[in-house]
This record gives sequence, C-alpha cells and structure tokens, in this order.
Amino acid sequence: MDSVIEKRYQDWLTDPCFDQETIQELKKIKGNTKEIEDRFYKELEFGTAGLRGIIGAGTNRMNKYVVRKSTQGLADYIKDNGQEAVKRGVVIAHDNRRMSREFTKEAAAVLAANGIKTYLFDDLRATPQLSFAIRYLKCISGIVVTASHNPPEYNGYKVYWEDGAQIATEQAEDIIASISKVKDFSCAEVMDVEKAKDNGLVIMLDKKIENAYMNEIKKQSLREDIIKKVSDDFKVVYTPLHGTGNIPVRRVLKEVGFNNVFVVPQQEKPDSEFSTVKYPNPEDKEAFELAINLAKQKDANLILGTDPDCDRVGAVVRDHQGEFIVLSGNQTGALLVNYILKSKKEKKQLPINGVIIKTVVTSEMGRDIAKSYGVDTLNTLTGFKFIGAKIKEFEATKEKSFLFGYEESFGYLAGTHARDKDAVVTSMLICEMAAYYHDRGMNLYDALLELYDKYGYYLEGLKSITLEGKAGVEQIKDIMTFFRKGNMNYISDRKVLIFEDYEQQQRIHLNENRSEKMDLPKANVVKFLLEGGAWVALRPSGTEPKLKIYVGVKEDSFKASQNLLKQIIAWMNDKVEVI
Repeated sequence: MDSVIEKRYQDWLTDPCFDQETIQELKKIKGNTKEIEDRFYKELEFGTAGLRGIIGAGTNRMNKYVVRKSTQGLADYIKDNGQEAVKRGVVIAHDNRRMSREFTKEAAAVLAANGIKTYLFDDLRATPQLSFAIRYLKCISGIVVTASHNPPEYNGYKVYWEDGAQIATEQAEDIIASISKVKDFSCAEVMDVEKAKDNGLVIMLDKKIENAYMNEIKKQSLREDIIKKVSDDFKVVYTPLHGTGNIPVRRVLKEVGFNNVFVVPQQEKPDSEFSTVKYPNPEDKEAFELAINLAKQKDANLILGTDPDCDRVGAVVRDHQGEFIVLSGNQTGALLVNYILKSKKEKKQLPINGVIIKTVVTSEMGRDIAKSYGVDTLNTLTGFKFIGAKIKEFEATKEKSFLFGYEESFGYLAGTHARDKDAVVTSMLICEMAAYYHDRGMNLYDALLELYDKYGYYLEGLKSITLEGKAGVEQIKDIMTFFRKGNMNYISDRKVLIFEDYEQQQRIHLNENRSEKMDLPKANVVKFLLEGGAWVALRPSGTEPKLKIYVGVKEDSFKASQNLLKQIIAWMNDKVEVI
C-alpha cells in the first residue's frame, strides 16, 4: 500500500479528533488494502457544485468531519466577504437520505461557531425550495444536503450563493482554496446547535416561506380554464420515489385544480433506503413499476415521478400500442418549449426578446421549435447553475426575457422564483400541458409525434460508462485525451464538420481550416458536430464515477433516426473499449 495512504489511515485511527464510532468502523477494514486505498487515496473533492460521495469514514467519504471541514472553508470565505455577508446568513435544506439531517446540523454548528446566522427548515425540503429561500430571506449563501438520485449509500452537499444558483465556477475555485487552507479536520469550529438557537445564530423557519414559494409557482400556470374543464375526468398518478416531492407537488396540483391525483402508496413516505426501487431515478422505467401498476388500475392519463430532492421530474405516457413509455428529458423539454411558447403567444404574452436556455448536450429540437415562435435559444455548459447565471445576467441587463430553461437530464425551470431546476413547477406545467392535449383528444405521445412531423425526427442517446476508484479516474482521463487529440475526421460514417473543445475554449471548423474562441467557461467536454445534423459529446460526470457519451441525430423518419443513433453509439462504444 502507498505510504501516504497508509499514514492517512493510521492518522484517523489514532487522532483524538475522530470519535470512537469512526475509529471502530476503520478498524473493521484493517488488512483490506483495496478498501483502505479507496477511502484514503484522496480527499473527497469539493467540485464546482460541492461534495458527493459514499457515506463512511475516511478522507474520500461523506462524513461529519468532511462536512465540518468544508463548512469551515465556506465560513471563512463568507467572512472574507465582509461583515454584511456574515449578517445575511445561510439557509440550509436537506432531503431524506441517510445522515442528511445530521450533516445539516453539523454544517449549522460550524457556521454558528463562526458567528454566521443560519436558517433551518424543520424537516426535509425540495432543493428548489432552498433556491427560492436564499433570495426570499436575502441570505448570502445556501446549502442543500442531498445526493439527488444516487443509490442510498451516497450523500452530498451543494453550495449556493445569494442569487439562488449553485456557486459559479470561479467562485467554487475560491471556496475550494478556502477549504484547502483548513489544514486539519480538528480546525473546524463547532457550536452546539441548541446553544446556537438560544444565541439567535440558528433560526427555525415557519410555513410563511413555503406559502410564498407556492404562490410564485402558481403564477406560471398558463391555462387555468383547461384544468377546470377536464378536472373531473383527467387522472394523474404521482410518485415522489420516497423523496421530498410528496408534499409540495401534491399541494400545487391540488391548488391549481387537479382533483384526481393518485399517489403511489408504497413510495409516498420518505425512505432513506429507497426500498421499492433499485435506483430512485425518474429517467429509469424500472422506478415507475409501481406507478404504472397504479395507473392501469385507475386508468390514468399521465404518470409523474420526481427524484429524491425533487429538482428533476419524469413523465410516463401510453404509446399507440398501449405500452407505457418514459419520455426522455429532451422530449419533455421540447414539448414544454412548444406548450409554453404557444400558450404565451395565444395570450399575447410572448416578449419580443424572449429566450430559451439549454445545455450543450441537450437536443437541438427545442431550438427549432423556439425559432418558429421568433424566440432565441442559448446554449450553456452542463449544469443548471450556468442557466441560473444567465437568468441573473438578463435580469440585470434586460437584454433577454427568460422564458424556460432545461437540460436533457430531466431538469427544467419556468419562472425566476428559483435559479435551479424545479420539479414542483414543472410537475404542474406537465400536468397542465397533458390536460390541454387531453381536451383535444390527444396524450403527450400524440403531441410529441405531432412535433416530430413538423420539425423532424430528433432522437438522442446517452451511454454512461461507470469507472470507479483511482483506476477509473485515470481511464476516464485517457479516453478524454484520445478524443481530444485524436484528430477525428469521421465518427462512424459521418464526417466531422466542427470540433469543440470546451477545456481549450476552441471551436475548429475542419472543412474551412479555421478556429474560433468559444464564449463559454472552461469545462472538460468535447463535442463533434457531424454532417447531416448529428452530434456527439463526451464529458466526465461531475457527481458520479462515470464517463458520459451523448449522441444526437435528426433524420426524416423515426426509423432512420433510430438506425443512425444505434450506429453511432455502437461505433463510439467500440472506440472506448479499446482505449
């Protein structure tokens, strides 16, 4: 075993900073070289969004010591921003995962010890509620303890700034630098949370903030008349997948007039083990098995599912063979773009400078739809914080009016009440949109086919390759280097027209033998634009040990698009396997 790793392990066994529970957990893995290496070969990285990792003892794990150290670095950064920043305080929310409440209290204890006021919710809350609360309370920062849709052994810690969006890249680097100055886990200052309450440094939040959040969401409703018209026969099945969405999603659907919402009873209550699913992810059809069974019983028109922290939502509908299908994030996004713009145009509410914002790995179908309404579309890097940053920019400059933002991974936002993806407002809009088509004798599958017929058959695919541990990190690096420096002229049988390297911020037009600078922040992403409108992008996940390969195609028929998509994914898979 590497001597540095061995020393870290021994330090945790002998340092009085660590409690007996931690020490006993580490003693149990004595002699297990692979496990010790994985826990101690590095410190759990505080990336551009924060922390995420497996819960357990060790430097490369989520535990109270890592949370304390990171929070101390954040506290130091806030103090460096001046006394006014300190006074504004921090609001913290958490989901239903293992240790989420405990990690929330640990973060509050450190902030309080540093004289920073902290606002706490009395129980679990959805991530978009945290984003809303930051600006509502005029806080300098926010923290949400969640690992989104990861398996139950994971947890995480995301940091937000005063605009309600996750911290920007440069700011994240400054906070990482601040954390790195906290040399020892024992350096984090801690105050008892009950004492902090008595001293006015920890404040428990009441229901007023939730009511304000709900009021903002309901302002995004576009067709109240349709909801009233179909409310008696339109049926929705909803699953929160054991997470935080149960209360806010059901509340907003009820308050806007949906009278037939059936919640999957086995998945209604919070459950840190996600005991009825393999993976609490609304992208995965298996997660909807119980919801589909209930939908068959109730003859439901629509199924919705939100992920554990309720910032992403999936929709399930019947196709023409009566089979239930999960609409992809790109498909739901295109449907919502069309529905929002169509509704606003009919109501004469469409601004002349309206804009749709999406990510570079999201389908171009939404752009074509928006263009038909005279609305521009902008690309950002992957990560909703980049969409949030654009919202903030346009509110300041008035150059554009934000209408809708989305990403292929089931994250959407209408309205500016939050600066992060919001499955609560999106659940309301998907239901409303489905009700609109129901009134026309259609479901969302029919509506999607209608869009394909009009704009072309856009299909997208995602290949995720899991590469864990130290060896996995190196393998992902090798694959990215190969595609970045491999001088790819063809992918499958499609000629590469443009190569984009987001790390170098460079776009190369291969046919024209010229390059230009890209006006986006640096990121470890490469993208190939192919002849015929197809494209391929590669990026390492920022939250999981995965390499993600995105493919998009557009052909004149569904079958042609399917065939080309399979062909390119197979070609990419063969290339990656030999690297």
